[in-house]
Amino acid sequence: MKIKTQVQLSFMMFLEFFIWGGWFVTLGTFLGSNLQATGAQSAMAFSTQSWGAIIAPFIIGLIADRYFNAERILGVLHLIGALLMYMMYQSTDFGAFYPYVLSYMIVFMPTLALVNSVSFNQMTDPAKQFSFVRVFGTIGWIVAGSLISYLNWDSTESVAQGMLQNTFLMTAIASAVLGLYSFTLPKTPPKIDKDEKMSISNILGLDALSLLKDRNFLLFFIASVLICIPLAFYYQNASPFLTEIGVENSTFKMSIGQMSEVVFMLLLPFFFKKFGFKMTILAGMLAWTLRYLLFAYGDSGELVFMLIIGIALHGLCYDFFFVSGQIYTDTKAGKKFKSAAQGLITLATYGVGMLIGFYIAGIITDMYQNTEGLHNWENIWIYPAGFALVVALLFALLFKDEKIEYQQ
Repeated sequence: MKIKTQVQLSFMMFLEFFIWGGWFVTLGTFLGSNLQATGAQSAMAFSTQSWGAIIAPFIIGLIADRYFNAERILGVLHLIGALLMYMMYQSTDFGAFYPYVLSYMIVFMPTLALVNSVSFNQMTDPAKQFSFVRVFGTIGWIVAGSLISYLNWDSTESVAQGMLQNTFLMTAIASAVLGLYSFTLPKTPPKIDKDEKMSISNILGLDALSLLKDRNFLLFFIASVLICIPLAFYYQNASPFLTEIGVENSTFKMSIGQMSEVVFMLLLPFFFKKFGFKMTILAGMLAWTLRYLLFAYGDSGELVFMLIIGIALHGLCYDFFFVSGQIYTDTKAGKKFKSAAQGLITLATYGVGMLIGFYIAGIITDMYQNTEGLHNWENIWIYPAGFALVVALLFALLFKDEKIEYQQ
């Protein structure tokens, strides 16, 4: 791959995840402070990510893979996204905001697959080259969070003044830039002949359902759906929690989670090889329990280090469960169902699992909110901690260990 192409793809990844991290991290705080949203309404807003994940395969499978170059549809989607993001910036109540955030997620979630498609199409050895491009996405997310904290939009005083509204304007501009920039990217023509028949089950990865006949894979599949329930608590509540208890520069501090992803991604092959798949998955599950216990009993004073450790565990929580799960799925599926199996797991986790998780998180958050809008965070965080522990124990008891080779 030419250096010029690598630079182009890296900047594309940087903008893609700068956009996502530039508004999604602080969304929960914005909803509560600017729009006075309830926990249930916040759950509705965060659930748009799941609806986007469910609808995305149709956009990719029925349109992008058949009729248009991937870089062109990437550009169109981000230009539409820029307009929707600007409308979100102007919204003053949840009723007006929700249709825009739902529409935005429907056009944004397919772009996550499109940037990968554009990248892989230019690579001679994706296994070695992709990580050096994808890491700029993580850097983009970190820069977005750092910028929000540098501009002081996430301080307790600024949040009270409604400054988080600016994140949507910043993201709208970045989305417009990526939309226009996408048309300069290397050409990525359709992969499938437009006359070739595509079934709904093929698009959604349902052809891989036969893998569920394998007892171990069925247990892993169920665990993947269930572990997304505590994951939803983090996405929905972490930013409001840190802001409410008075943690300064909270958005930058949350980006420590992305920094740790890079570290734990490097540690994953060594852990995987030494301890095997089952122990790797269990380490990821138990990390969720530990993280939420740290959140429950930490504070913004002398015990703030507990919150920082909880955030830094994100790499262990995410990489050791989801990335190793992708490797396990790839190994179990074989050549015939590789793509279908990954699509099925994505639909089950980011689609169904997160949808259930956001709904439950909304109910529990409202349950522990007082009349002044403040929360009993200790009680809130105990729920996902306990749930993750139960899932881990059941997985440890029921899943039979099997040898899986780590494939980079």
